Amino acid sequence: MSKYHNIVPISLFVTLTFVSPLQAGKLGLGRPALPDEVAAWDLDVRPDGTGLPDGSGDVLTGEEIFADNCAVCHGDFAEGVDNWPKLAGGMGTLDRDDPLKTVGSYWPYLSTTWDYVNRSMPFGNAQSLTPDEVYGVVAYILYSNDLVDEDFVLSRDTFTEVHLPNADGFIVDDRKSAEAHFVTDPCMQNCKDKVEITMRARVLDVTPDTGD
Repeated sequence: MSKYHNIVPISLFVTLTFVSPLQAGKLGLGRPALPDEVAAWDLDVRPDGTGLPDGSGDVLTGEEIFADNCAVCHGDFAEGVDNWPKLAGGMGTLDRDDPLKTVGSYWPYLSTTWDYVNRSMPFGNAQSLTPDEVYGVVAYILYSNDLVDEDFVLSRDTFTEVHLPNADGFIVDDRKSAEAHFVTDPCMQNCKDKVEITMRARVLDVTPDTGD
């Protein structure tokens, strides 16, 4: 029996079960989210600082919090442990074959750092840090990248004073319009009988080496 027939009812069930508040009234399922429930998910911070909570954190306090919560994966100086992400270093490496992409060398906006730490860290215990602790950790990450002095205090007021080095290194993705003339219907004739791996992305460490 084809698995397809089993997948369709499950897909329909999932689609009908998880509905938006607008759909809930029409379908008679669920209820609109309450304001405090929406607020619990409304954690995003924008590059101009919109969405930042009250609070502040200095580099030295952030170093202690980082050592207790982050260093096991990211190293005492944000240099990374084993294959865990490096958060510092990599200045001037983006034009190399194997660039080191860190908060200091690659990330364009400080809001990305703050939002990610606040939303997803520490690993395995996400959203356990207070706003003051997040400010401190981010301040220490900036210090580890030689972007602020050791007496720097990060807050909503000083947030926009920090300009990450690669902030101007990104462009708007305009492929949909700029490359529209390259889009054609896929060729479905004379297809290959067998697909073979011709290259491996060893530099990116994403292709497992099974010895084949």
